[in-house]
Amino acid sequence: MTTTAETAAAKATSVVAFDQVTKSYGNVRAVDGLSLALHPGETVALLGPNGAGKSTTLDLLLGLKHADSGTVSVFGTGPREAIVAGRVGAMLQSGGLMEEVTVAELVRLACDLHPKRFKVQDVMARAGVSQIADRKVNKLSGGQAQRVRFALATAGDSDLIVLDEPTTGMDVSARQAFWATMREQADQGRTVLFATHYLEEADAIADRVLVLHRGRLLADGTAAEIKAKAGARSVRFDLEGVIDETALRGLPFLTSLDVSGQTVRIQSADADATVHALYGLGVYPRNLEVAGLGLEQAFVAITEAEEAKQS
Repeated sequence: MTTTAETAAAKATSVVAFDQVTKSYGNVRAVDGLSLALHPGETVALLGPNGAGKSTTLDLLLGLKHADSGTVSVFGTGPREAIVAGRVGAMLQSGGLMEEVTVAELVRLACDLHPKRFKVQDVMARAGVSQIADRKVNKLSGGQAQRVRFALATAGDSDLIVLDEPTTGMDVSARQAFWATMREQADQGRTVLFATHYLEEADAIADRVLVLHRGRLLADGTAAEIKAKAGARSVRFDLEGVIDETALRGLPFLTSLDVSGQTVRIQSADADATVHALYGLGVYPRNLEVAGLGLEQAFVAITEAEEAKQS
């Protein structure tokens, strides 16, 4: 059992510490006894289906909302104290931007307000907004507005950067450039926490993945560990002629089946047994491939299994 002294020590050495945090809106419990800790230099992806509590968790971390019970600490202090000290930079998808000012004016204001400010030109260059410095903020595209929000989040030398759906609206090249910049931030010892619906980003970028479900921490580990936790593998093959889906659905350890034309995709809790039984049906699969689940498939499998438990 964790002692009070051990909990206090963890809070003091962690970048972020949630200790049995609960937050409700009426009868809806958005965060339910959440405990977790983030450590210096980690890049952490926060995943979860809609309504999992991701946004509320970020709001609690940033001091925008207060927990009903439990404690949230950031660098051993309250969230607002850490933010006032300039230790936290945040990029919120829902965050509004001042209108009728230019990008340069807005970034300059953010730099001036930060206790450990960076040079305006450096901030704009890093965020990729130098070319639109003179454009009014209300004339920006969605992707441009996201890059401006990133500039505001990195206007000073913060130790923790919090990002909520940071690449929404960005094209592929802008997303690649954004994550290259974030890797540089992490390499400099900063902790990066980001919530995203782009699971391929989490798979490629994050050192650690947190999966929330109904306000609870359902999984915590590397992307590889999360995939392994799903306990299933994917099987893909082609069949000629008429495909008997009823027979395929009777295969042992089958967890999902998708037939598209002559191509069959299966998820199985025991791929070896499923493939052995497949040959026992008297069919001869061509182009057979067996592989571990991708992070997106594993995420769906884990959350659906949890839903089934609670239904």
